Amino acid sequence: MINLLLSSVVAFFSALAIRLANFPWLAAIIPSLILFVSCYILLARRTAKRFQTIVGEVQTELQTMQATNPREQKARVDKALLKLEAARPLGRWQFMIDKEIEGFLGMIRYSLREETLAQNHLQKAGVRNFYASAIQAAIAYKSKDAQTMQKYFELAVKYGKKESLMWAAYAWCFLQLKEKQKALAVLSRAVTTNPTDEKLKAALHAIQNDKRLKMKPWEPAWWQLGLETPPTPQMSPFATSKRSAMRAMRR
Repeated sequence: MINLLLSSVVAFFSALAIRLANFPWLAAIIPSLILFVSCYILLARRTAKRFQTIVGEVQTELQTMQATNPREQKARVDKALLKLEAARPLGRWQFMIDKEIEGFLGMIRYSLREETLAQNHLQKAGVRNFYASAIQAAIAYKSKDAQTMQKYFELAVKYGKKESLMWAAYAWCFLQLKEKQKALAVLSRAVTTNPTDEKLKAALHAIQNDKRLKMKPWEPAWWQLGLETPPTPQMSPFATSKRSAMRAMRR
């Protein structure tokens, strides 16, 4: 947005200066294009760095939650949410930031068991945020909406194909729905996509031999999807999803 506009303005005035120097417009194309790309990259990186700083501050608030009493935990969550809301103006500067903010807000709300509020945010998140898609799939599964669950898991494994938890959670849900063949198909795709992932291979082998799919290899991230009750309280999925969201922004 603003970064793109500023880069375009710089490129335009560069081309104009070249033309005023009595060079043809054609001679201005390559220098102006190089300047446009360089300027945009620099501005985008500056905006991303500012956003990452805010993300780091939010992550710090959430990571220290478990060491505090319930009242202070709520205060820390509220502070984290306010920091994210305060970052919204950055969305006017750079594409995708507004969607990533929505994704983070939705994941935090989901960790607080505020599923309606979570969905309001998650539906506005970018599709490349595969962790946000996985949470929407989990919500659909718990609502017994298998079709929507499959839709969001397909997004999760499309953009998070290297994250084995996405595949394992997808297969786990199919198994709970008594859809063993679909679970096998998911894990077969997972192993084909990730041929060196031993956890996925072991999961596929277990299902092929009529054994239970154990999610322990994916803890504690597995608990954060809310599909099973963890033995101890877990922190927000925000920390787990930060890396995936930042990677999505760079695409």
